[in-house]
Amino acid sequence: MVSPAKDTSLFARRLKSAREHLGISQMELGVRAGIDEFSASARINQYERGKHAPAFTTAKTLAKVLGIPTAYLYCEDESLAELIATHGQLSSAQKKALLQFAKSL
Repeated sequence: MVSPAKDTSLFARRLKSAREHLGISQMELGVRAGIDEFSASARINQYERGKHAPAFTTAKTLAKVLGIPTAYLYCEDESLAELIATHGQLSSAQKKALLQFAKSL
């Protein structure tokens, strides 16, 4: 989901990538996350450019709207980030099976 870019933060890149993957605008993401519609686009833009970082509770809300685990937005290891994103899409039974498989390795 994320392509490397040195001029923006990891959180910023992951947020933008997840939003684009979902196919929604900055405005729509902000409004769905409960940000006032008059500032929603500007705030999400600032988060995606790495100019400002949201509070953790806001990041949790953004992740919920995007349908991804919050940890994905902060994970430094690309492989682990992809595993986290995949884990977030699984059913409870599949998550349990994945954990058991991982422990068996």
